[in-house]
Amino acid sequence: MEGIFLDTNVFLRHFLNDDPDKSRAARELFRSIERGSVTAWTTSLVIAEIVLVLSNAKIYGVDRATIRDLLLPILSLPHLKLDHKRVYPRVFEHYVTYSVDYVDAYHAALVEHHGQDEVMSFDRDFDLIAGIHRREPI
Repeated sequence: MEGIFLDTNVFLRHFLNDDPDKSRAARELFRSIERGSVTAWTTSLVIAEIVLVLSNAKIYGVDRATIRDLLLPILSLPHLKLDHKRVYPRVFEHYVTYSVDYVDAYHAALVEHHGQDEVMSFDRDFDLIAGIHRREPI
């Protein structure tokens, strides 16, 4: 990928504004990405880690809709590269609407993105997502 790699903590400092210096630096970095003077990239694992940290009741306890509202505008920045970037609105739709685990929401959206509707899994979370059909191995 082209540009600089963004780790989880850069996003967290930006969202949480919990360290004056680091949060300011992260905010400026995202402004530079928004202006196009910096190109950056991250991974689906970083996004998952952000969701897990923010949603953890013992740490921050941020609700699902707020997590979606924080992440989607950042993920839509043209100069932030991320594989399967177009699936994230659907990922967060599943995550918020069906209250399933974030990773299950991601996988369901990815399955849909690939034009499929079937998941082989023992995880009943998939049963909650409209349009996804779960089968168990026999």
